[in-house]
Amino acid sequence: MRGAEVPEENAPHGIDTGKPSVSRVYDYMLGGKDNYEVDRQVAGMALKIAPDAPEAAQANREFLRRTVRYLAAEAGIRQFLDIGSGLPTQGNVHEIAQSVAPGSRVVYVDHDPIVLVHGRALLAVDDSTTIVEADIREPDKILGDPKTRGLIDFDEPVGLLMFAILHHLTDDEGPAAVAADLIRSLAPGSHVVISHFHNPGEAHPEVSKQAYSAEKIFNEHLGTGRWRTRDEILTYFDGLELLEPGLVPLPEWRPGPDDHATPGITYHTFVGGVARKS
Repeated sequence: MRGAEVPEENAPHGIDTGKPSVSRVYDYMLGGKDNYEVDRQVAGMALKIAPDAPEAAQANREFLRRTVRYLAAEAGIRQFLDIGSGLPTQGNVHEIAQSVAPGSRVVYVDHDPIVLVHGRALLAVDDSTTIVEADIREPDKILGDPKTRGLIDFDEPVGLLMFAILHHLTDDEGPAAVAADLIRSLAPGSHVVISHFHNPGEAHPEVSKQAYSAEKIFNEHLGTGRWRTRDEILTYFDGLELLEPGLVPLPEWRPGPDDHATPGITYHTFVGGVARKS
């Protein structure tokens, strides 16, 4: 069920309600309320191509929950760097990690103004979490920010989380190089989690056609969005040990009894994986 619509006049100061936002379109797909008419229009275009897009968005949230829980409970990770965190919703990284390992530290990173407004309000009472205003295209700024350094000890293992963010970098912006710059700073034993829009190509030609159509809408209206091949996405994990079951459609990564998302046509267009730095 969609969340209640927020009047445009109630938008936080500095938020442009006349221009669609990736974070707000995603919020709409998840049934959130922090979106505006322009975001709903773009979401409506995407839904005509992929009516099950909300299920895909939910599958990404469930993938986040499972992987963060795994990192905290089984891999022993106690500090997390979540880049492109998006709007706060139920089951945020710090809530999941701290429910398993109290005291876990989380740094959220985003550059969308509405994400920063809501993130700062959410984290105002918690000294184990913070939000950094930065763009993934500037890894050095993220890694060197005093807030990041205040909570993350890069001599110890880190959980680097990049959910649904690298597909918003163009090929010219070098997403694999950006990922490599971030991973290079991590200590051995760190883990990297990535989810990404996927074009399955000849393996699923009808799904591939849908991916191209969705990519066209995203680029025309949001100025971003790239559905990449499996081989392209695997380059983000170069030099790392990709954990079982590998790079797979999101519902296939170690599903549990609490998972309910069942994407249809989008099943093969949203994949993810977890890797360990040796």
